[in-house]
Amino acid sequence: MRVNQLAKKVDVTPDTVRYYTRIEMLFPTKSIENGYKNYSTADEKRLVFILKSRHLGFSVSEIRDIIAMSKTGKSPCCKVREVVQKHLLEAELKIAELHQLSSYMQRALDTWQSMPDSMPDGDSVCDLIEMWEDLDIRQSA
Repeated sequence: MRVNQLAKKVDVTPDTVRYYTRIEMLFPTKSIENGYKNYSTADEKRLVFILKSRHLGFSVSEIRDIIAMSKTGKSPCCKVREVVQKHLLEAELKIAELHQLSSYMQRALDTWQSMPDSMPDGDSVCDLIEMWEDLDIRQSA
């Protein structure tokens, strides 16, 4: 099947198929008659695997490692669990940071709702931010 056919079959753009071909994660054959790239069912299966892996947060490098491990005959499942556990921890930390940021933002907005708008005086940019004291700027720098 050609690029467009594979893309349609797995519900991605043709550029996505071309990208994974360009970075040598898909290996189409080239037609002698017209030079078109032809993708096999193995390429389709590989692309589905890549897409599922990407949706689970795996990087291209991590996917390459998993595929390479599989090619040696070793089960990559242990590595997959390890990577997902690492990514889950990172996601949970990021969520906690976002919750904290959301809380700061909500407190600022609640405080600012009743404050009048002020005009810049040459030294100030926006009084709302400049007067805000809830966040120690050394923590976020």
